[in-house]
Amino acid sequence: MKSTIEYIERVSNGSVDIKKETEEVLSNLDSLNDKYHYLGAISTGLARELSNNVSIKPKGRLAGVYVSVKDCIAVKGVETRSSSRILSGYKPVFNATVINKIISEGAIIIGKTTQDEFGFGSFSTNTGIGIKQPVNPFDIQRAAGGSSGGSAGMAQVADFPHISLGESTGGSIASPASFCGVVGLTPTYGLVSRYGLLDYANSMDKIGPIGKTVEDCALMLSIIAGHDEKDSTSYNPANSKEKSDDGSKNIDYTKNIDRPISGMKIGIVKESLGEGVDESIKNKVNECASDLKAQGAIIEEISLAVPSEYALPSYYIIAVCEASTNLAKYCGMRYGKHESLKGNFNEYFTKVRSKHFGQEAKRRIILGTFARMAGFRDAYYLKALKVRTVIINEYKKAFKNVDALLTPTMPVLPPRFDEIKNLSVLQNYMMDVLTVGPNLAGLPHINIPYGMIDGLPVGVMLSGDHFCEEKLLNVAFNIEKNAP
Repeated sequence: MKSTIEYIERVSNGSVDIKKETEEVLSNLDSLNDKYHYLGAISTGLARELSNNVSIKPKGRLAGVYVSVKDCIAVKGVETRSSSRILSGYKPVFNATVINKIISEGAIIIGKTTQDEFGFGSFSTNTGIGIKQPVNPFDIQRAAGGSSGGSAGMAQVADFPHISLGESTGGSIASPASFCGVVGLTPTYGLVSRYGLLDYANSMDKIGPIGKTVEDCALMLSIIAGHDEKDSTSYNPANSKEKSDDGSKNIDYTKNIDRPISGMKIGIVKESLGEGVDESIKNKVNECASDLKAQGAIIEEISLAVPSEYALPSYYIIAVCEASTNLAKYCGMRYGKHESLKGNFNEYFTKVRSKHFGQEAKRRIILGTFARMAGFRDAYYLKALKVRTVIINEYKKAFKNVDALLTPTMPVLPPRFDEIKNLSVLQNYMMDVLTVGPNLAGLPHINIPYGMIDGLPVGVMLSGDHFCEEKLLNVAFNIEKNAP
């Protein structure tokens, strides 16, 4: 298949019958979904409407590109439920800011992708009650990764020009991208508007692209990045004293993506190659480092002991606290599934939430509520916030000496579903050990596929300083072009 940018040029020149193309894509989605379970909702009507608009005016930086959207991002008139039964039937009356941006550039939205319920998981096995789990595109007995498993899987199997919009809180873009053998970019916190996102943890949620190539992700980021007055956490370069590579001023991230990386410093995080990481994955990271060195990059081993030891516990305390607060509104009154009004307030809310939330959602609500209670808030939540500040400072020190950090993305190959069932809750949470650090610190990071082991994809992860997406994409592109 030709590159996405070449396809867009053909659409813009009128050499593609986009309405016919869209019908062909839609006709294959049902059978594709029956096998892989990547789409919770197929937006046939919207796709036809948008393809008709493109046929009339075939212009835009995404003209004719098919986009799937993670189920926690609002799309007007399309069921959006974060793969949770408690939001079954909810159809937003507005678009998220990122959706308005891509539609204005000619994108065609084909559906909402399956995920862990409200983003709670590393494998996309925590889908809500009655919702099928997405499976790995290389082996349907294995997990697609989470929580954006449907987005990453769709990016892999799509045989048409396609980019997905995922979302990451603690690794939910990088993890499934690694397991599905695609590129997943998590931008700096605040670079992309969160308006219209169904929250997991407000201080860490980030919308980002998942695609077949680094260039695809750079293209999508060029469109969705930028300040949004509707989002109070949206980064406004006009109000910032921090200098960066780009400043998020409507950058074309594809422009200098292929420049040489000779002289750039790449730090290999020593702790990321320690105990718990498969030897075969460590070998792939070292192989990648050797390739970067051959291209003229300077490779240094660095230590990030504090993030490696404390990022995971501080992340889970902060995340579950924010999640329990965010999910409180789904009680069957104004938001969430309704039941017959019987009993007092507590009895009614308990009935609704017990019946429609999945097991992992209930666990995180209880954990977060406990950690925020009087007597425990100072000991857990506030202490975790202080640890996060220390972790950010540790990363900042590292980026004074290196341009990017290189680590494995995931410590293991995609596991089988029967293996996941045998994992304890703590072992499940430990799967995020390599991705929570950059997410907790709000740093941009990207998964790049780097060959196969026993027929399964392996990903390496690059992390960069805040708002240094241009530099990060440049290094990622140079990894990708020589990847096995």
